[in-house]
Formats: sequence, structure tokens, C-alpha cells
Amino acid sequence: METPAPRFLALDVFRGLAVCLMIVVNTAGPGADPYPLLVHARWFGFTAADWVFPSFLFAVGCAMSFAFQRPISDAAFAAKVLRRTALIFLAGFLMYWFPFVHRVDGGGWALNPFADTRVMGVLQRIALCYGLAAFAVRYLGPRRLVALSVLLLLGYWGLLLAFGDPADPLSKLGNAGTRLDLWVFGKDHLYRRDGGFDPEGLLGTLPATVNVIAGYLAARVLQSAPDPRRAVVRMALAGVVLTLAGLAWSPVFPIAKKLWTSSFVLLTTGIDLVVLAFLAAALEGRAPNPATRFFQVFGRNPLAVYLFSELFVVSLRQVEVEPGVDVYDWVGLNLFQTLAPGPLGSLLCASAYMLVCWLLGYVLDRRDIVLRL
Repeated sequence: METPAPRFLALDVFRGLAVCLMIVVNTAGPGADPYPLLVHARWFGFTAADWVFPSFLFAVGCAMSFAFQRPISDAAFAAKVLRRTALIFLAGFLMYWFPFVHRVDGGGWALNPFADTRVMGVLQRIALCYGLAAFAVRYLGPRRLVALSVLLLLGYWGLLLAFGDPADPLSKLGNAGTRLDLWVFGKDHLYRRDGGFDPEGLLGTLPATVNVIAGYLAARVLQSAPDPRRAVVRMALAGVVLTLAGLAWSPVFPIAKKLWTSSFVLLTTGIDLVVLAFLAAALEGRAPNPATRFFQVFGRNPLAVYLFSELFVVSLRQVEVEPGVDVYDWVGLNLFQTLAPGPLGSLLCASAYMLVCWLLGYVLDRRDIVLRL
């Protein structure tokens, strides 16, 4: 029987926090616009919502430093990584195809055509970044991983400038990433709400992989440091430096989550290092408490909770309570917007849904069930 990797309380809480906020951001209640901080920046700029996804990638890298400790042959390692990459990618693709049918005029249902299904997405990006980062950390030492990260960030900047629209290489439809996605997938297989632009497109996988590598290096430092307190301080200082570097780069390469710019990577990695350092200083060596246990439920089963959060809300939106109003909207409008009209009601609705997802995670955790692909 395979020995489980050691648990890292700060990592569980960090990852749980990212999943928790991801659900809240993705399921804003109806009837009012959410608070601006909980809405992704339209293009250039940064909000709290933009921090969530790169932080989850950072946590994926942290988990790698524990999962990859066991000795394993190169062939077995490659098979394991490629299998997991393919399964996570497939799960993301099927999630976007779900519920596989749609209502048609006059009543009845029809099969959702494959030709209109989005190919890339959140889980698909996680899968590709995991796969690329896994092989990088397998064969490269820390210094070469840093060098690779620098190369990826500068190379991505260069590709955008070289192959984008000469008039505006960083525009939504004129950037090199959009051109690549349209050529590889076609418009019908891209994100539907941005007119032909996919925020999780292929080219953005390159800088996003740096978020994963950074998480791996951070966790490795915490594991191997002879003086954990000094390591935590250095991590926090490195986070401040990267945050400032991202801000300094932004005038020439603006911070943009949807384009996943290199300045965005530095900014989010810097914030992640500061947050993880704080959690490590506050939690490691101490017994879990009710607050940490709440986030541990998310952190121990992030894939299952995230998939449930996406699939269940889609299912609720297939059931109409009255014409043009589905179950999720009806509850949000008649309960939460009645209790607290405006953005607060929207937040309460999303938070209540997040707690439903937490309950599933709690049941799985109590039964020691972990979804691993």
C-alpha cells in the first residue's frame, strides 16, 4: 500500500482558502452586481478575484514537493504524470459539456453538440501546468527552475509582442494567444463570453506554469530549511520583492489576469509567498483549530469540491421555478436579496452555496474519501 504524503497544515489552509474564494467568485448571487473586488478585472488591472486561480496553481506546486518525494523510475513517473494530466484535462472538458443536453423551443431536450463545446478551461489549464511543471521539477534543480521561470516569463512577453497585432499586441482579440487558439480550436470551441477570446487559452499556459514552479520551490524551502522561522521571514521578503517587481513591470507589460501577463505572475506569486509565510508562521507546529479545520475540508479534497461546485450550480440552473427563473436565481432573489438587497445579498447567496459545497467536502473528509485522478 502506498504511504500517503505528509500533511502540511499551512498548505491545506492556503489551498482551502483558494477553493473557498473560487466558489464565491464563480457563483455570485442574482439581483445585484457583486462587490467590485469579487469581480475579475475586465482586462488590465487587478482585483481580489484575480488572485484566486493563480493561488490554486501555486498550491498545486506546493503539493508537488510532497508528492514527488517517493523514489520512482523515470518511466513510472512519466506514466503517472501523463495519466493525471490527461484525466484532469478530460474532467475539465466534460465539465463544460455538462449537462450534455439543453432545452429546445417548444419543449423537450437536445444533445449539446461537441462542435460547440469549449476545449480549454480552468481544470484544463491546471492539467497542462501540472504536466509541464512536473517534468521540470523532476529533471531541474532549484537554480535551473528559477532560470526556466525567467525564460518563460520573458519569452511569453516576447511572443506576445512578436506575433500579436502590431497596432495593439496586448489587445483581447489581437494578442498572439487568441490568434493561436483560433487557429488550433476555432471560435466555436473557445470561451463564449469574450467574443473569441479564451482566458485559459494555450499560450497562457507558459507563464501560468511559473505559478506552479514557484509553489514547488516555496514548499521545498519550508521542508528543507534548518531554521523554519528564518525561512518564513525570507519567504515573506521574497514575496514583497516579487510583488514590487510585478508592479514595476506593469507600466510596460500591464497586469492582466485574463492575458496572464508576466507582471501578473510576479504579483500573484509575491502575494502567495507572503500569505503562505504568514500561515506557516501562525499554524505550523500547532494543533488545528475550528477555523483551520474549516479550510482544511476544502484543502484536502479540492478537486471533488470544485467539480461539485461547478456541476451542481449548472444542474440548479436547468430547473425553472417560473418562466425565465431557475432554482439558483429564485433562491437568490427571494431569500438573499430580500434579506440584504444589493451586493451584500449577492455575496450571502454565493457564501451559502459555498457552505453547501463545504458540507460535501466535510462528508468526504469524515469518510476519508479523497478524489485523486
